[in-house]
Amino acid sequence: MFIINYTRPDIAYAVSRLSRYTHNLNKEHWNALHRLLRYLKGTVDLCLHFNKFPAVIEGFCDANWVTDNNEVSSTSSYVFTLGRGAISWKSLQQTCIVRSTMESEFLALELAGQEAEWLRNLVGDMPLWGSSVPISLHYDSQAAIGIAKNYAYNGKR
Repeated sequence: MFIINYTRPDIAYAVSRLSRYTHNLNKEHWNALHRLLRYLKGTVDLCLHFNKFPAVIEGFCDANWVTDNNEVSSTSSYVFTLGRGAISWKSLQQTCIVRSTMESEFLALELAGQEAEWLRNLVGDMPLWGSSVPISLHYDSQAAIGIAKNYAYNGKR
């Protein structure tokens, strides 16, 4: 878990999925774990690069609604970048059961919003920036965006 929390955002989703089966591994899970380890071995030279950055934090978030029959919860994921390098990321199973893709997407948006607020406060406390740092949060669910903006959304255009 240390690797995904501090150095490898590219494997966050795979590790999150595999960690759900630690008490009941089968051959399929072992194969996925071996594939992940081969990927890590083949990408050992990858690293995060930070460019001369504008003071804008960009966030990208998404969710998937229940992906297979063995699960009852969806997955939320996000990544935040500064200077084109990842500074915060997470992929986790949602703690509540949702009834639709829109609900799942909205929970992911809310989780990313909490992290965005925390990052803004953290960066704002650093002496590198004189004022509040803007955050751009990218998302692809029109229904969740409409609810976040308090629009009435009925699925029709």
